[in-house]
Amino acid sequence: MAHPDSDLHPEATGLAKAVVDRHSSPEPLVLYSGWFFQRVWTVLEEKGIPYQYVEVNPYHKPESLLKLNPRGLVPTLQYDNKPLYESTVVCEFLEDAYPDHGPKLLPSDPYVRAKLRIWTDFVTSRVIPSFHRFQPGPSSNSIEKVRSEFLGYLKEFVDEMNEEGPFFLGREPSLIDFLMAPWAVRLWVFDHFKGGLGIPEDGKGGLDEKSWSRWRKWLAAINERKSIKETTSERQHYLPIYQRYADNTAQSELAKATREGKGVP
Repeated sequence: MAHPDSDLHPEATGLAKAVVDRHSSPEPLVLYSGWFFQRVWTVLEEKGIPYQYVEVNPYHKPESLLKLNPRGLVPTLQYDNKPLYESTVVCEFLEDAYPDHGPKLLPSDPYVRAKLRIWTDFVTSRVIPSFHRFQPGPSSNSIEKVRSEFLGYLKEFVDEMNEEGPFFLGREPSLIDFLMAPWAVRLWVFDHFKGGLGIPEDGKGGLDEKSWSRWRKWLAAINERKSIKETTSERQHYLPIYQRYADNTAQSELAKATREGKGVP
């Protein structure tokens, strides 16, 4: 029997498809991923590291991936014919393994680096699971509860940002920006399924206006980042995936972890 989520769109589209095509030739470094997974992909693009992209439907995994990583996790990075997975780990590895490529995404100061890891964990264990808990409940009160929770986590995240920005640490992006970005640029799904997220409009944030103004500044900078735009597929292909989350029928590892109150797997 086919996996209930196995009919997702099979490949990247739009600008992301052009990136896939540019990275179809063999390279020592291979990324097994799907168009829906952006964290590792954006870091590779941001740093300009040569790689081969192998498109994977996570529910129809190729034999080459399973030989490399019997767990078949996506994304998986093939480095020196050995597997690496877990997106945050892989992204930090790329920073360490390719020091001469692209912008530095982790600060050299050990305290700032440690603090960044604290807030990376916050994004992974709080913000993203809360994003996926926007599911129909028995009453409008339950939707309001998860909406309030999510907005609260966003505000905590924003309040730790450098005041000037536009990025988390200041003028230049760091790893945490790219680890948060895939969910931030998809907040439009709440307009489609849940009647909007509820972030106040410009000038209407009341006592929290400073926080929401900073959020808008950060989000605008992320949306304009080339590596983000060029790894994002066309919106209509995201809708069936998020419809399953809205219906509470998604069976991905992320969906299961979210229902169990866990962080991103």
